[in-house]
Amino acid sequence: MVKAEHPLPADLFMDLERSGPVPMYYQVASRLEKAILDETLPAGARLENEVALGHRLGLSRPTIRRAIQELVDKGLLVRRRGVGTQVVHGRVTRNVELSSLYEDLESSGQKPETRILECTVVPADERAADILDIERGSPTLHLRRLRLADGVPIAILDNTLPPEFADLVEGELATRGLYQLLRARGVTMRVANQRIGAREATNSESSLLDIRKGSAVLTMSRTVFDNSGRAVEFGQHCYRPDLYSFEVTLVNR
Repeated sequence: MVKAEHPLPADLFMDLERSGPVPMYYQVASRLEKAILDETLPAGARLENEVALGHRLGLSRPTIRRAIQELVDKGLLVRRRGVGTQVVHGRVTRNVELSSLYEDLESSGQKPETRILECTVVPADERAADILDIERGSPTLHLRRLRLADGVPIAILDNTLPPEFADLVEGELATRGLYQLLRARGVTMRVANQRIGAREATNSESSLLDIRKGSAVLTMSRTVFDNSGRAVEFGQHCYRPDLYSFEVTLVNR
């Protein structure tokens, strides 16, 4: 369900300095940012369109568009086709540790949602067999999911699991995180090999993540091992860089 436009406080733009040295787009962006941070504009609120806001403030559409883009770049607003401009919680900053995106979103106070794009049992190809240390042709579960935070698409998750997990069903995966399901089956995830990168989004990824074609996405590939050293899953994921980042702590030895 698309939320109605959220009315902006009448006094939010009362003190705009139209003849001062500070650019108008910056003043508008600053006031909107303050309203978002103090939750005058709550997460999920939809702003009126650029033309209407510009008309109300007596400013040009390019000025309003630039102000909004400032907050999109900060991860405070998101533009969604067919919906408009919405307030989001802000960029998800994920520590590089053995946790799932579902758990990270829950711990940050956001509401995770999963849309199952693919959930099929397929024979292991050479790469999957090598990574999971199983016979080629063994049944593996291939998952492709779209993860949303408060209704905003944030990541596409692509995972492959060994034969003992091929019976996981869509209903479970739509309502719980993958790692939660694995733990419920007695898996103790101990260590992971992970690589973080960036590349250009495919047309399909651009559509699913609601970003411009050819935009950059963050990527992460990970193979997870249990406490016996057995690989229990490997994944290749991509994330919206305006709403997501990785955080690493470096220690000098």
